[in-house]
Amino acid sequence: MDHTQSEKIYEEALQYIPGGVNSPVRAFKSVGLNPLFIDRAEGSKIYDVDGNEYIDYICSWGPLILGHGNKAVLKGIEEQLLKGTSYGVPTSIEVEMAKLIVEAYRGIDKVRMVSSGTEATMSALRAARAYTGKNKILKFEGCYHGHSDALLVKSGSGTLTYGVPTSLGVPEDVIKHTLVCRYNDCDEVEAVFKAHGADIACVIVETISGNMGLVPGRKKFIQLLRDLTNTYQSVLIFDEVITGFRLGYGSSPEHFDIEPDMACFGKIIGGGLPVGAYGGKNEIMDMISPLGPVYQAGTLSGNPLAMYVGKNTLEYLKNHPEVYRELSEKAKYLEDGIKNNLKQLGLDLAMTRVGSLFGLFFMTGKAESYDDVRNCDLEKFNIYFKEMLSQGILIGPAQFEAMFLSTAHTKEDLDRTIKANYNALKCAYNL
Repeated sequence: MDHTQSEKIYEEALQYIPGGVNSPVRAFKSVGLNPLFIDRAEGSKIYDVDGNEYIDYICSWGPLILGHGNKAVLKGIEEQLLKGTSYGVPTSIEVEMAKLIVEAYRGIDKVRMVSSGTEATMSALRAARAYTGKNKILKFEGCYHGHSDALLVKSGSGTLTYGVPTSLGVPEDVIKHTLVCRYNDCDEVEAVFKAHGADIACVIVETISGNMGLVPGRKKFIQLLRDLTNTYQSVLIFDEVITGFRLGYGSSPEHFDIEPDMACFGKIIGGGLPVGAYGGKNEIMDMISPLGPVYQAGTLSGNPLAMYVGKNTLEYLKNHPEVYRELSEKAKYLEDGIKNNLKQLGLDLAMTRVGSLFGLFFMTGKAESYDDVRNCDLEKFNIYFKEMLSQGILIGPAQFEAMFLSTAHTKEDLDRTIKANYNALKCAYNL
């Protein structure tokens, strides 16, 4: 494939944008390539500025559950656009969106719109600390909750340890109240609560992690978090920025039959436009200004365009529950095809799938924690990625990203992907 125009734009971008991109994973550095620059997208396909076509399994990192340019999602957007792009004062559509989320999500009484997932998680932590009067937060290694200071933390050297910053510019004083445990490790969580439970304001967790590849949380683990936070009067926060309304219309509470005290949203609730939200039980959300003393504000929060497209998306998903069955069937078809490829090639690689979320790890054994997935052979993944790209298949440009399917993906798309996967695996393992 010719990437002349992408290379030309990238050279110019380097002069004006740090690293030439506005979000690090877009740089394609982990796979040893320069980034693609996209011109347009439609359905399951995305097209770069050189005219190359790709079957898209990034789907804007999840929100395009109905594919690019879906007519139901975009219906009426021109009329909404002509009404104005931003007001700085309330609109009725914000209320309609909030009502949809509250009615769909068990355990959420009120919701506040923001503009990004990072803003949602940061605001949820502040509310939880204010509500409990406690300082410490507990997160899990391999789970990403945005780039706010308190959450850019990895575990230290000991089992029961405070975290250390994963980014320069994050003072140790800021993260001294952040505790980090291994994902899916029940014993470690119990030990941390035994040592620090009296001062743990909240636990924040991706119920199904999409930021170390796809690593599902075990129900036993999620239930333990619910039990411990109840016992120690801490707030349980589900980070549903990736999983919200993608696992199913009822999201994680429906999938696990476990209710959190708060939840954070993004991606799908904006239908691809910039959006985020956090919600929780009345007694917690009533702490938020102007009702309570916890300050949080944003000029573009509840932006009418984002709310309009998000509302179209949620209403479609609500009225078409068959979408989730269709997506799961397509993902299983892809999973079975890749499993068959692995069998034919004599390879033993870890795979995970939950609904329309899919992960392939270049390692053996189970993928249940960040410690597990660090064993992946990144060199082989990089070869695999490049070969998939050359065959017109776009997956996340890093081993530690999930694949996302949409209703726009056809059987032909899936068959092409399975065939490309076979060839790419052969190339990666020199078979």
